[in-house]
Amino acid sequence: MENLALIESFSEFKDDKLIDRVTLMAILEDVFRNALKKKFGSDENFDIIINPDKGDMEIWRRRVIVADDDLDLENEEITLTEARKIEPDFEIGEEVSEEVKLIDLGRRAILALRQNLISKIHEHDNTNLYKQFKDLIGDIYTAEVHHVRPRVVILVDDEGNEIVLPKEKQIPSDFFRKGDNVRGIIESVELKGNKPQIIMSRTSEKFLEKLFEQEIPEVFDGLIMVKNVVRIPGEKAKVAVDSYDDRIDPVGACVGMKGSRIHGIVRELGNENIDVINYTSNVNLYITRALSPAKVSSIKINEEAKRAEVYLKLEEVSKAIGRGGHNIKLAGLLTGYELDVIREGNIAEEEDDVELTEFSDEIEDWVIEEFAKIGLDTARSILKQDVEDLVRRTDLEEETILDVMRILKEEFNS
Repeated sequence: MENLALIESFSEFKDDKLIDRVTLMAILEDVFRNALKKKFGSDENFDIIINPDKGDMEIWRRRVIVADDDLDLENEEITLTEARKIEPDFEIGEEVSEEVKLIDLGRRAILALRQNLISKIHEHDNTNLYKQFKDLIGDIYTAEVHHVRPRVVILVDDEGNEIVLPKEKQIPSDFFRKGDNVRGIIESVELKGNKPQIIMSRTSEKFLEKLFEQEIPEVFDGLIMVKNVVRIPGEKAKVAVDSYDDRIDPVGACVGMKGSRIHGIVRELGNENIDVINYTSNVNLYITRALSPAKVSSIKINEEAKRAEVYLKLEEVSKAIGRGGHNIKLAGLLTGYELDVIREGNIAEEEDDVELTEFSDEIEDWVIEEFAKIGLDTARSILKQDVEDLVRRTDLEEETILDVMRILKEEFNS
């Protein structure tokens, strides 16, 4: 097999892997030099001439002519008798260049060349893929669902690259089928052996921040800055925004008319409830805004301990805490302060109030815990609530709530 024919037989790798011919030739030269070292002990006296346009190459070995009885280094020297078989007028001390055909290396060597080439091309692909996706970390990326497994979804992009979306990086309400397009951020690129593993995330705060950049022109243009993002994926998120331009209302621009701008982001995140608030360096005001929709009466801050006592009227406590404690948890994460809710109210009424746990013989513990999740831990705090509102904010049935209220009313009417 001639050199050109052998090179062409290797071209299938170029077509499969979309490697440009120049890169392929560089890999080929490296592979052939390794083969020459293995067969002759050194490749220093070999010249490899590659023509990327034609896809052809030549290998020439340079040897110095010595007397027939002075041959010491077969790879670097040739006897005068052997040299004159190539050219009759050669003399001792001259240099001879002789072409080496790849087929002369032997069938086993050619098979090893082919295997080495495959390995080098994979290594080249993996290096390029690692560099490509390293530069994309933190950016939104879209890929198609190729395979759904219990603990992971395998995605494939337009170039055939495999991307991994682990279960813990998925929003709880996410449900994917083969062929679905999925958006997320490239969170990390990890080397598993020599192969890069690309990890996508849909639960990262960075994903929500990048969605704001993508969906809201003023954020993309830098007119509005996203100062901080905190979220409980699929449940609730808080985003603090600011602008250097006093003429721009950051919250209004992000939310849009009747929520038109933020609606697409909410839908992308599985109907995650997103509160957008104005950022401020005034800690009291920032905490007040972070606890929205609750109305805060006053705040006492311990700067050293990074704690804040938040005083609220009784009817505002459950709003501040939120369903499952999500609102107060996110407000604390957003502001960087541990928030302690302190209930205000009519003193006489509070003295007359009764802890809900006192009714454990009549009300089941899990029901009491469900009320506690939204900050309702006394009889009066529950009796002041609207039944429909409680159904919406808890996992309790209307009939259960009405039974609890009946029990509590009997206590205060007796």
